[in-house]
Amino acid sequence: MKSTLTVSLVALGASVALLAGCGNSDSSDSATETTATGADTSDVTGDITVFAAASLKSTFTELGATFEAEHPGTNVEFNFAGSSDLVTQLTQGAPADVFASADTNNMTKAVDGDLVAGDPENFATNTLTIVTAPGNPKNVTSFADLANPDILTVVCAPQVPCGSATKKVEDATGTTIPAVSEESAVTDVLGKVTSGQADAGLVYVTDAAGVGDKVTAVTFPESAEAVNTYPIAVLAGSENASTAAAFEALVTGDAGQKVLAEAGFAAP
Repeated sequence: MKSTLTVSLVALGASVALLAGCGNSDSSDSATETTATGADTSDVTGDITVFAAASLKSTFTELGATFEAEHPGTNVEFNFAGSSDLVTQLTQGAPADVFASADTNNMTKAVDGDLVAGDPENFATNTLTIVTAPGNPKNVTSFADLANPDILTVVCAPQVPCGSATKKVEDATGTTIPAVSEESAVTDVLGKVTSGQADAGLVYVTDAAGVGDKVTAVTFPESAEAVNTYPIAVLAGSENASTAAAFEALVTGDAGQKVLAEAGFAAP
């Protein structure tokens, strides 16, 4: 009887050990789960700084909050500005972990300057629209109307993605806009119109949608001549590459694409 009891207890102990081993194996698998970009989620912690185009301010702020909620212990700081200004800052040594540009030209500058780790990934596209004061008091109905010097029009500077896109449309249509000012970011153009300092401005459709009835948007078919593609990349100088890669994965993944689409961005 004693011998039988001893064998039973040994067998029971072996079974418990086996189950415990299985449980530890599952835990290990979970701990080494990786993101879509290959980042180890166990390393997703700490602070990152994201340099992003001004037109991404609303969507990226939302995605930053989502990221912090999904990864306790993380903190996402943003620097929003014109893409050309951001590249200049990075070239001059400004510390950052992620760069999201409103065009491929400025991302190419970052790549050529050895500022980027890996290959940038396109995550959205955007097009221009005309914005006016609510109700469109100057009766702007076409891109050609902006050639009228009596319509005070504000545009982005040529080196800024929205300014480059404006120049492409001007060249394609043979229209020259006598702009009263050239701004360093698309949000500055929008601000000039909403504050009444300009009659009209050229901004992205997402910017117009973001301020609602503060402006009247006037679409024009020639905008198809200048579609801006937005790329994102982890920077070579990042001191928190795993967390930076996880943020990139959020932007390019289903959740990020949903937020971008709701804001009016098109797929890349």
